[in-house]
Amino acid sequence: MNISFLSVFLLALVFSFQLINPFVSCQQFKADGSVLELNESNFDSAISAFDFILVDFYAPWCGHCKRLSPELDAAAPVLAGLDQPIVIAKINADKFRRLASKYEIDGFPTLKLFMHGTPLEYTGPRKADLLVRFLKKFVAPDVSLLESDVAIRNFVETAGTHFPIYIGFGLNESIISEFAIKYKKKAWFSVAKGFSEEAMVTYDFDKVPALVSFHPSYNERSIFYGPFEDKFLEDFIKQKFLPLSMPINYETLRLLKDEERKIVLTIVEDETDEKSLKLIKLLKAAASANRDLVFGYVGFKQWEDFTDTFDVTKKTKLPKMIVWDRDEEYASVIGSESMDEEDQGSQITRFLEGYREGRTVQKRIRGPSLVGYINSLISIRTIYLIVFVIAVLMLIQTLQKPDEDDVPQRHTVAQVDDSSSSLTKKQSREYRPEDKED
Repeated sequence: MNISFLSVFLLALVFSFQLINPFVSCQQFKADGSVLELNESNFDSAISAFDFILVDFYAPWCGHCKRLSPELDAAAPVLAGLDQPIVIAKINADKFRRLASKYEIDGFPTLKLFMHGTPLEYTGPRKADLLVRFLKKFVAPDVSLLESDVAIRNFVETAGTHFPIYIGFGLNESIISEFAIKYKKKAWFSVAKGFSEEAMVTYDFDKVPALVSFHPSYNERSIFYGPFEDKFLEDFIKQKFLPLSMPINYETLRLLKDEERKIVLTIVEDETDEKSLKLIKLLKAAASANRDLVFGYVGFKQWEDFTDTFDVTKKTKLPKMIVWDRDEEYASVIGSESMDEEDQGSQITRFLEGYREGRTVQKRIRGPSLVGYINSLISIRTIYLIVFVIAVLMLIQTLQKPDEDDVPQRHTVAQVDDSSSSLTKKQSREYRPEDKED
């Protein structure tokens, strides 16, 4: 009887603690507009205490981290004042490496937005005002209901330029709500309940129901008139996440992280000159007819390190087209290794035909492993010489080592390991397109 009473008492105590624990966590952290400094002991509590928390994984020696810090300080009070607050926190990932490893932090600074405890890598702008506008997306309604032309304009202005925007005219919100929830992290969704003929002219549709898609950054617009069955509607939505032909840079590479399609990559001399701009228009036309591929372009002048991974040098004849799998392999089409300035539309067509017919040569991007890189530069004889030199240096260091009594101060093993590990980590990194800033 006593044992039974004790068991019930213990169960009640545990249940009470579970009820009180979230309250205690919330009391420990306050959304007062300041940036929270976290560590390993309170990190999990902070994540569970807030529905939305943006965490800056930083390193004290990182220059980019130091420049980001005041931007986060400026954004924190604005985000904390939203109807659905977003808290900003930071943690020294160079010191607390267990957490850095758990969340796959491979560069500094890395920002992750925890939504109800689930982490999402933040890939948006880092200036305070733009960061605030970008993050508002994640606490906005899944589908915004717009009652007038003014509401439509305000919605588009608030949405900003970093996400594609979908506006349904003459649609019931239930038709797109499933996809609005599914793709909330990728786009803005809305339904216009009230609109004028002027709005129809502005958004270039002539009948309803219609779903208008556009991406402000790329000045592209598409209209979908149906059928509004799930498969057709979802295909349209997914295809419009990316522009017809997109510039390849650090930001857009992040957008391609979850993309399943291969990339038709065109490498030009300078993506801003007149010849390249004409070619980009032709690429957009080709993209419209080849929706199973992503079309992108990059300038040798704009990003030489990236183009070098595809064996492009100053002597390479450009433009050059390849098909890249977004990983370590790409394909060149036999007979279409480069393009002439005349009739480039026909050359693009022949390239795509050659690719689909399998007239390709598979290649690997440049960027060997560290061991492969060393082996490619150093002969076996040189390796023996280096090993001998290291052995001699170690012997000299041992002979010169002072007695323990003469040593005024010692580092612990943990300190030495931590220091060398940090140094090795910074020195041994090699370039890859997806690398972080530091």
